[in-house]
Amino acid sequence: MVETLSIAVIGAPGVGKTSIIRQFIYNDFSEVYTPTRDRYVYRPSVILNGNMYDLKILDVPPISSFPSSSSQEWLDLRCRGVRNANAYILVYDICCVESFEYVKMIRQQIVEHREGSSNEVPILVVGSKRDLQRQRFTPRRAVSVLVKKTWKCGYVECSAKFNWHVVLLFKELLGIAVARGMKHNHTPGIRLQGALQRNRCAVM
Repeated sequence: MVETLSIAVIGAPGVGKTSIIRQFIYNDFSEVYTPTRDRYVYRPSVILNGNMYDLKILDVPPISSFPSSSSQEWLDLRCRGVRNANAYILVYDICCVESFEYVKMIRQQIVEHREGSSNEVPILVVGSKRDLQRQRFTPRRAVSVLVKKTWKCGYVECSAKFNWHVVLLFKELLGIAVARGMKHNHTPGIRLQGALQRNRCAVM
């Protein structure tokens, strides 16, 4: 039985959500910016420490707010599956303070509107465009301390352009998800410490 984990990737326009996903799955990066207008689902498979996982990665177009109810989610095609995701990747641009404020708002809404134990939903905050770090709006440590200590979320910075820490951020998220018991079958004893490995078939 292969475990399936649903991951919603959310962020303000232009922060690099799709670039991060495509770099992770296809080892591909485009300099041309194409806005994400529709929800898109990627289904890669990964192997960690000998265990196989099917990922359902939701590339979510910019949404004004996290859906507060199931009916709101189904009324907006862009939000389908967002409320029931097993984990969240919230992406901001380290050079754009407004994109961080957006992540701050969405994280708070996830905590307020998720059904069940919302504080146990794995959330990884990702600082995108690390290659432009000389233009960042605030020191990395300030954001890292806020996210980890106050929000109790994971934090990783990456560069999709140079494929820096892209695999790491997905590995980090899977580690948090399993540690917090987000697995459907709750199989004990699975530990994610190895790196994600690729082969010709998928992201393995």
